[in-house]
Order: sequence, then C-alpha cells, then structure tokens
Amino acid sequence: MNLPKKDKLMSESPKFWDKIAEKYGKSPIADEAAYQKKLSVTRSYLRPEMELLELGCGTGSTALLHAPFVRHIHAVDISSKMLDIAREKASAQNITNVSFEQSAIGDFQAPSESYDALLALSVLHLVENKEAVIAKARRMLKPGGLFITSTACLGETMGFFRVIGPIGKFFGFFPLVKVFKKEELLEAITA
Repeated sequence: MNLPKKDKLMSESPKFWDKIAEKYGKSPIADEAAYQKKLSVTRSYLRPEMELLELGCGTGSTALLHAPFVRHIHAVDISSKMLDIAREKASAQNITNVSFEQSAIGDFQAPSESYDALLALSVLHLVENKEAVIAKARRMLKPGGLFITSTACLGETMGFFRVIGPIGKFFGFFPLVKVFKKEELLEAITA
C-alpha cells in the first residue's frame, strides 16, 4: 500500500503545527503518570544497539528521553518550528545521537528493513490513512522489528468529534483528526 505523494498528515500543511509550536513546547504533559508509564514500557523494548525511527516527533521530548537507551534515533516531523525547538533541546542537553528531519510521513523515505524500532506516538489519529502509514512502518522495520504506538482512539469516548472536528479544522482550530475505535486500530495493525 503506497501513501499519496503528499500525505495530508496533521492538516494539509505544517501551518497549524508551526503556529502552535511555541505554546505546545511549553505546555506541561496532561497526564504525567501515564506518560512516565509509556516511557517505561517503551524502554523495556529498547536495546543499546538499536536504530530507532520516530514519526511525528513534535518538539523531540520523547526522542531525547529515549536517546540514552539506543544507538541512534531519527526523529521526523512535518513542522519546522517544532523541530527548531527539538534541536534547541538536544543541544542544551548535549544529546548527539538524535537527528531531526522535516518531512510529512508520506514524503519520508527510508530503505526497507532499516530500523529496529519505530515509534508513532500520538500520530495515527492525525493522518489521513493510518493503514498506509502502518504498512509503510512495517516495510521500514527490520525482521523482528518493533512498531510502538500510542494512539488516541476517539471513537470510544468522543464519537461526536466526527462532526465537530471537520468544522474546527475548516476554521483552523484543529488539525485533521480521525475518529476511530480501538478495535479499528487493532485491525489496521494486525492486517
């Protein structure tokens, strides 16, 4: 399954994310305990020799926290302003094994079987075609590679967002947000 040439990740362009980057970078994590648990669970799979890819890295916080546990992290995001913040954080923390690249998921190219693990955290509900992104991730993973995702399944609790989301997106209040249930995500991953 191929992604369209221009993946409409997180809105048609990085404009929405560039606009909120500074505020986003300064915002505290909504549920710190849950975030720490996600970090811990993810780290239980990481090994020092691993090459890791993070799609939708935002301001790089998670990549930088995982950096001591792997050889290298290639972190990708659509927003140049988010990546500017990520690079500043990496420099301030003297972290040198994380590289950042601006790209939409659909435009990002990597050789097949080039990563030991791939993180897609809080991103699959923000892409037009989660199935295509998952297929692309699988292609980029080495045999036995790990696909790690934490995805908002808004269909469980916020089904009404199917109506509100497109209106908010039209006026620039929201990015593209797909509403699906946990079962739909699991089907997409296992397919």
